[in-house]
Amino acid sequence: MPAKVVVGVQWGDEGKGKIIDILSSRADVVVRSQGGNNAGHTVESGGEIYKLRLIPSGILYKNTYCAIGCGVVLDPGSILKEISELKQRKVSFDRFFIDPRVHVVMPWHLLLDDAAEKFRGKYNIGTTKRGIGPCYMDKSERSGIRMFDLINPEIFRSKAKIVGNFKNNLLAKVYGEKPLDIERIICEYIEYGKQLKPFVKDVSVKVYEEYCKGKEILFEGAQGTLLDLDVGTYPFVTSSNPISGGVCTGTGIGPTMIDEVIGVAKAYSTRVGQGPFPTEIFGQTSEFIRKKGDEFGTNTGRARRVGWFDSVIARHAVRTNGLTSLAINKLDTLSGIEKLKVCSSYQTKDGKIIYDFPCSFEELEDLTPIYEELPGFDEDIGQCRNYSDLPEACRKYISRLENLCKCRINMIGVGPARSQNIER
Repeated sequence: MPAKVVVGVQWGDEGKGKIIDILSSRADVVVRSQGGNNAGHTVESGGEIYKLRLIPSGILYKNTYCAIGCGVVLDPGSILKEISELKQRKVSFDRFFIDPRVHVVMPWHLLLDDAAEKFRGKYNIGTTKRGIGPCYMDKSERSGIRMFDLINPEIFRSKAKIVGNFKNNLLAKVYGEKPLDIERIICEYIEYGKQLKPFVKDVSVKVYEEYCKGKEILFEGAQGTLLDLDVGTYPFVTSSNPISGGVCTGTGIGPTMIDEVIGVAKAYSTRVGQGPFPTEIFGQTSEFIRKKGDEFGTNTGRARRVGWFDSVIARHAVRTNGLTSLAINKLDTLSGIEKLKVCSSYQTKDGKIIYDFPCSFEELEDLTPIYEELPGFDEDIGQCRNYSDLPEACRKYISRLENLCKCRINMIGVGPARSQNIER
């Protein structure tokens, strides 16, 4: 059976949750590979809306194994709250696992995240201030606290004292913040560890065992390609690797296990936070898309910036992820716009045409998008279930996106519900 990866093509918020939910219902194992509770998936299942932060979407299917891989950073209080909320809605956690290598978000990470953003002033990155970046920094510095430490109180106490005292010095002497009560934090987190211990299991081993049995595996991540630490719009990126390559390091599996890589994009573009956005639009059209598409963050509630579809970005995602197909969401949101624009390339100040996404945001800021204009549509396409049911203007739009992106579009979202999806 195939192992599939679902990745975001743009800056995240592409509606991966819906696509992942559809694919999760057909999978035996669903694994989250990176990120933290700074991103979320909104899923509609059984007529109910679920806003998932760290828990993989497969948790909604009782016969599916769900796991959080070693590339994730985990806030214990946040995930315990999420587990509690889902249990109240009769969701079972009998087949849920957390890798012992997962790094733990500590209170000092949140304070340092906030303090660093204040220190940067107008040059801030626009983080969610959930402590994700500082936690990944400790991981790279090899001073991080892992889930294995958390569920072993004496080991945790020893490490937390050393790291906590160091962070207190940093908070007080560099940022002028009040020091934390390390002993109180240790006691609080030891209790978290006791509650989470039953879920801790080597995810790499479990996934490989199921793979060898011929089970279908689905890997999901957070954010999108342009927020990737290495190939995204650095420094306005996340602190991990949301691209398909990050799945291998974030779950402990080899690349030869992956058969399909499905990229998810909106029929337009959005992003949250700071950083360049070549096709960003303002005024009446942007407000129309933002309101109709409910373009506000799942976790933060922040209004998303809105722009036209950017095929330069999409081609970048096709290449860096090795996409085998695309899923285009929210085509229905564009209904009612007379003329639709698609960015096919960029132009430099000296008139040179650029077809490939640049390596630095400084270069990106100096580029002007070149648009193609396509006819819009007014029809309500929410009831369409076959490609042939779509209005001609929609089919032309999808066909042009395929040609520009150089990748087959196999799924088209025509509404928020799981049923509002066309598979080709």
